Amino acid sequence: MNEDFFSRRDIVKLSALLTAGGALPFLDAFKARAQAPDEPVKIGYLPITDATPLLVAHANGLFEAEGIKAEKPVLLRSWAQLVEAFISGQVNVVHVLSPIAVWARYGSKVPAKVVAWNHTSGSALTVGKDISSVKDLGGKTVAIPFWYSIHNIVLQELLRANGLTPVTKKTDVAPNEVNLVILAPPDMVPALSAKQIAGYIVAEPFNAAGETLGVGKVLRFTGDVWKDHACCVVLLHERDLKERAAWSQKVVNAIVKAQVWTRENRVETAKLLSKDGSNKYTPHTVEVLTKVLAPAKTDITGYLASGAILHKDWNEQRIDFQPYAYPSYTEELVRLLKKTLIEGDRGFLDALDPAFAAKDLVDDSFVKTAITANGGLTAFGLPEGFKRKEVIVT
Repeated sequence: MNEDFFSRRDIVKLSALLTAGGALPFLDAFKARAQAPDEPVKIGYLPITDATPLLVAHANGLFEAEGIKAEKPVLLRSWAQLVEAFISGQVNVVHVLSPIAVWARYGSKVPAKVVAWNHTSGSALTVGKDISSVKDLGGKTVAIPFWYSIHNIVLQELLRANGLTPVTKKTDVAPNEVNLVILAPPDMVPALSAKQIAGYIVAEPFNAAGETLGVGKVLRFTGDVWKDHACCVVLLHERDLKERAAWSQKVVNAIVKAQVWTRENRVETAKLLSKDGSNKYTPHTVEVLTKVLAPAKTDITGYLASGAILHKDWNEQRIDFQPYAYPSYTEELVRLLKKTLIEGDRGFLDALDPAFAAKDLVDDSFVKTAITANGGLTAFGLPEGFKRKEVIVT
């Protein structure tokens, strides 16, 4: 993969961008941008499995089937570039990490709403082969992709549950501490191989890549800690939701249909996303993507034996797809963010009410309509009803 992806420079840029002052020039550019009523879908994405529904919707012509035009998705080189392109209006449909959505709306005042979940689970904690338990990470360094990520939240929950304290920028790490560092996902596998870090927690397919290359092993899947948690969510501009409601509904319809198709065609999806697919959406091999989207039964048996999966009864997929944004998740997300070690200005977070965020951050009217038209929540293997209780077991 191109080493420009997720560089340290871009991480610093994103941190500056997700402030009210840093975002203002791009928001002004968006406001000044003329928008035609029939402006096409312009997807911005990163080459990770988190982007799957957006790419499937494009590849399968689902936007056109809804009666709207769609340009070829734009592959961007970092979260910073993705957020910048969205805020300025260069793209109008994106997937972002759910905590980034919180930061964007309340930290940098971006007038955007979560309209759907893009996928659930899809991440893991991968460690060196000499690590047998979370407790073995004491005194060592673990890499995360960004402070505002589900990965950072879940990792810190795991560490605290095992008597370990997360710290940052420490050279002399105590036996009961774990040093957290931001690392570009493509750099995580070689860093683990070189024993520069003891492990990393990140989105797929980087965990599968570590396994396939024989560099590390999955210690825990994040979906086995927080049941059916969202990772990436779909963001749309409020302007589109208000001024182009019919267009917005069709966008969400296509994404929901893409998720239904993906769940029923996992192997085909791996081929579609791979570097050998006709659109070359990602630089990943079919082998690595299949390990994520359609893991072999022997893989599952191995994860149960090793303890990477502790909750067999949850029937979690390595990555799964369902679009409804449960309010209980957003509330719990904000609550956990408040107690998560995060570098940088977090004043907006300390003042944010979880219940308010659940209502204000998400507009679920479009996705409810789309789900109802596509077989209801049962089409995603879920019970009907738009409420659930969050289950987090470390």
